[in-house]
Amino acid sequence: MHDAAINLRVLPEQRDLIDRAASLLGKNRSDFMLEAACERAQVVVLDQVFFGLDEKKFDQFMTQLDAPIEPNPGLQRLLSVELTWEK
Repeated sequence: MHDAAINLRVLPEQRDLIDRAASLLGKNRSDFMLEAACERAQVVVLDQVFFGLDEKKFDQFMTQLDAPIEPNPGLQRLLSVELTWEK
């Protein structure tokens, strides 16, 4: 495994704040920043995957998911694409 460098330019006040927070947690600046960035990245990604619905909307959603698929050319084309990870 190779490490990849990430370089940031920050204001001295920002660096000092990050250093203070990292110190409070017993971490160095790089570990603190990497952990904070990864936590935020997970939140952003999960916001794209998970969504909340009230009971009525959930029932409507499930009904649509359970409904039979009507054939259409676009769907057939999509389902016929060879998956990159299966090549």
